[in-house]
Amino acid sequence: MRGKFIPKRNIKADPKYKSLVVAKWINYIMQDGKKSVAQNIIYNALDEIDSRLKAGKVENAKKVKDVMEFLDIVLEKIIPVVEVKGRRVGGSNYQIPVPVKGNRRYFLAFKWLNNAAKARKGKPMHMRIVEELLDAYQGLGAAVKKREDVYRMASANRAFAHLAKY
Repeated sequence: MRGKFIPKRNIKADPKYKSLVVAKWINYIMQDGKKSVAQNIIYNALDEIDSRLKAGKVENAKKVKDVMEFLDIVLEKIIPVVEVKGRRVGGSNYQIPVPVKGNRRYFLAFKWLNNAAKARKGKPMHMRIVEELLDAYQGLGAAVKKREDVYRMASANRAFAHLAKY
């Protein structure tokens, strides 16, 4: 092992939705320690989605009761199952497919979601997140495309799976 063991920190659930997933998302979007700015972005986005759900403006959302259920459905469509990691074997580098474990699944999903929202231009960040979440709910959007690209890359390199150390 290279460094000393770093203990796992327990984060508190967010104050509004009492959800660890939303608290993680706030922490992932936070920049320079400005947590209140990150909370405002996420809460405004989730409030906008909630108002659209109640008004019936979201397509195919008849079975969704609240915004947290909507977020769970969207995350199921974004969270990766496998990813590729580079490994050097015998002088050449191989992209080896490995299953994604634990908190890394949420980290990758929120990273892709945040990057896709940042790539959209011309609107405030919470509206870009709303649009990306709605696209992901429909199975479209850059975050879902990124997941499919990673899965496609892992299945293309399936022949090297025997080189993985679990």
